[in-house]
Amino acid sequence: MALDFPGRLRALKLKATPKRLAILAIMHEEKIFLSPDELLTRLRHRCGRIGLPTVYRILEELNQKGVLTKILHPNRQLYYFFCPNDSHHHHFVCLECHAVADIDYCGFAEMEKHVDGEILSHIVQVLGRCRHCLGDRQGVRL
Repeated sequence: MALDFPGRLRALKLKATPKRLAILAIMHEEKIFLSPDELLTRLRHRCGRIGLPTVYRILEELNQKGVLTKILHPNRQLYYFFCPNDSHHHHFVCLECHAVADIDYCGFAEMEKHVDGEILSHIVQVLGRCRHCLGDRQGVRL
């Protein structure tokens, strides 16, 4: 599926720079979450010279604009995932193979009834092992 990354960036009031476009292309192609260091290695093969601070800056900028999702990992390492789904949803994150799947359910409306105050946003990520990894572990593919 070809995505119009230049158009998407322009719609978000961001310039379609070669580095931003390369980051989006890599994140879209990989289909797993990546750390900034992993992304930097892949970027250097495409863009040549690029520094880690630039990678972090672009990743954070794309996260703030909703193009990338930040993965909250138990190892406290920062990871990012490209999710083309623009509707409200959450993610299931496989900690073994780094796959990320959409969860098209949100129990937030029910939870909101139990909060004494105004909620401005929420983040829900479900961490675990996907069916594929569970099958590998048990010697059986699911």
